[in-house]
Amino acid sequence: MKLLSAAESRQVDQLSQQKYGVPSYALMTRAGESVAQEIIARWSSTAVLGAGVLVVAGRGNNGGDGMVAARRLLEAGIKVRAVLLGSADAVKGDAARALAEFMNIGGSVEQADGEERVRAAFASGPGIAIDAIFGTGLNATVSGLPALAVELLNRCRAPVVAVDIASGVNSDTGAIMGAAVRAALTVTFGFAKFGHVSHPGAAYCGELKIVDIGFPPAAVDDVQPRGRYLEADDVRPLLRPRPADSHKGTFGHPLIIAGGMGKSGAALLASRAALRTGAGLVTAAIPACVAPVVAAGQAELMTEPMPDADGHFSARGTIERLRELIPRKTALVFGPGIAVNSDTRELLRFLIGEGAAVQCPLLIDADGLNALAELGGDKLRKAGGPVVLTPHPGEMARLLSCGTAEVNADRICAARRLCELTGAHCLLKGNRTVIASPDGAVYVNSSGNPGMATPGMGDALSGMLGTLLGQGMAPLDAMALGVFLHGAAADRVARRMGPVGYLSGDVIAELPAAAAALGYS
Repeated sequence: MKLLSAAESRQVDQLSQQKYGVPSYALMTRAGESVAQEIIARWSSTAVLGAGVLVVAGRGNNGGDGMVAARRLLEAGIKVRAVLLGSADAVKGDAARALAEFMNIGGSVEQADGEERVRAAFASGPGIAIDAIFGTGLNATVSGLPALAVELLNRCRAPVVAVDIASGVNSDTGAIMGAAVRAALTVTFGFAKFGHVSHPGAAYCGELKIVDIGFPPAAVDDVQPRGRYLEADDVRPLLRPRPADSHKGTFGHPLIIAGGMGKSGAALLASRAALRTGAGLVTAAIPACVAPVVAAGQAELMTEPMPDADGHFSARGTIERLRELIPRKTALVFGPGIAVNSDTRELLRFLIGEGAAVQCPLLIDADGLNALAELGGDKLRKAGGPVVLTPHPGEMARLLSCGTAEVNADRICAARRLCELTGAHCLLKGNRTVIASPDGAVYVNSSGNPGMATPGMGDALSGMLGTLLGQGMAPLDAMALGVFLHGAAADRVARRMGPVGYLSGDVIAELPAAAAALGYS
């Protein structure tokens, strides 16, 4: 599903009017009437509409959409009250026309130019409230009368329907701009925006309904948006059917550099997931001290014991051995369970600093990312091949030298910043995983569930991506397919076993069935 930024939304709107001849007021009319129609369709058989609808409108076009909705509801015989945050004299253009048309059919508008008037509008509890304060163009902290209106909307017991996006949610990132309306339903126009599906904003928008208001498809083609909300239809075309005459050498050979004393499971889970994703061959390079455990844990896995020291990789001997192994591999996965120490940092310097030796795709995860944070993310620009980073919010915070709360407050911005810093592709894990590429594409994943908050899920995803990268898939496509398939497998397990208590190994075992359900053949 396409995701548009605020700027892209404005472009589509302007092109629709200026290039393709769609009147601006026709778009506003369809938008506002679609909000009213959704309310009537959902609540006409309930008692809440009998208590009436309160429309809280700003002075811009979002408020104009709200006034169109108010007019249409009033025409349908529903009691409507409207509060305008400010003076009617300040309303211009199409919004002023919508306001006038509502008042011309007997609509009541309270011009709230102070706190008492805003509070008075909520004195008699409405059955439903419409949030038409801000639209997708909000780029400043919510304050003053709008902030009070947001507070009162959140305190009222009525379900709130947001026009286009919940007021206070940044439509480009999902960040909360000081305060935001918690909507039960958001009706948006033409296309979803990043803020609708990205946390924390996604939790404020409630159920999302996308309605067609007549944007010409050619206008969208002209804009060429790069955002996607990953659903099954988005990733299904990435599946590659296997030719009848294929063999092991056809499907890649990732090298998993992982594990250490007490962390042999990380190497096993990543390697097992790589196999279950369909790699032709998989080799795990592990410290010699854990090699027997890893080798015994997966009969189909090849293992390469590496020189070790104190339960972890010894850089001196490992680098020489990797120089021999890497040229015959199609992708590298580095980091799960290896610990952060001087040897890890030295191994990472080798992997990203010897472009002539390491030209295949490199995925860095877990302690590999923590080592990278100590070395400096800009060092990745020396890498000989494409690099994929898969941090969770804490690892992302270390890479960006900020706090985890800052990362979680604006996950899309964090992913973009890491791409800019490193020149690498980024996958920020968590609910609604964010994928970003150095050329500006941003994807948000839809699959997965809270039961995935258990050890080893990230290790499994790393192995899956290692397989897809090793099969020659472009990094952005590999991340999109891998993260969606991982979440889809977990959703299948949750439905079968229950929402809590399943393990990473259960998800790995489900990968073939999840791929088949997606359409793999």
